[in-house]
Amino acid sequence: MNEVHWKKARPEDERRCIVTRDTEVKAGLVRFVVGPDNQVIPDVLEKLPGRGMWVSANRKTIDEAVKKGLFARAAKAPAKADPELADQVEGILARRVVDMLSMGRKAGRAVAGLEKVKTWLIAEKAVVLLQASDGSERGKTALRPPDGPETLIDCLTSSELGMAFGRDTVIHAAMTKDGITNRVLYDAARLKGLRSE
Repeated sequence: MNEVHWKKARPEDERRCIVTRDTEVKAGLVRFVVGPDNQVIPDVLEKLPGRGMWVSANRKTIDEAVKKGLFARAAKAPAKADPELADQVEGILARRVVDMLSMGRKAGRAVAGLEKVKTWLIAEKAVVLLQASDGSERGKTALRPPDGPETLIDCLTSSELGMAFGRDTVIHAAMTKDGITNRVLYDAARLKGLRSE
């Protein structure tokens, strides 16, 4: 069976959440920085300059950081956070996952449709199964993730999956092993945290 290999977390792959004070792997956190206008900016690519502030990737924690002014405390400088910051992060992550999935499709590394996905799963070509969150429960049970629940992405709606494949809606999709696949898994895990509440 093809496997997606996760590297063991090294100390440099872990960060402390400014709200919970727990140390977590970066895959469960979202990085924020303070811009020149003292506005808190989500840095989902984790490349913006400045002192990074890490918050657990769930809506409740991000909202708490905004309400309690924890970004200013962590930045040790004035910082203004938009009350809708969690919605901004969710939108950015959803768009990013859809865009990367679309790149995978164009590169021949992703397919959509029940029969194509089933063929990839049987041939052990698929390493990730994507199913629309608003798809029927009966339809979702027809396919199993290739290597257990960590290889299932179910946080995108059928219309979001459809955007990646140039269709109105898509219920089932799969990706093969690729560098894009690991990034899709990484960002989808953070998106799922924001949408799971």
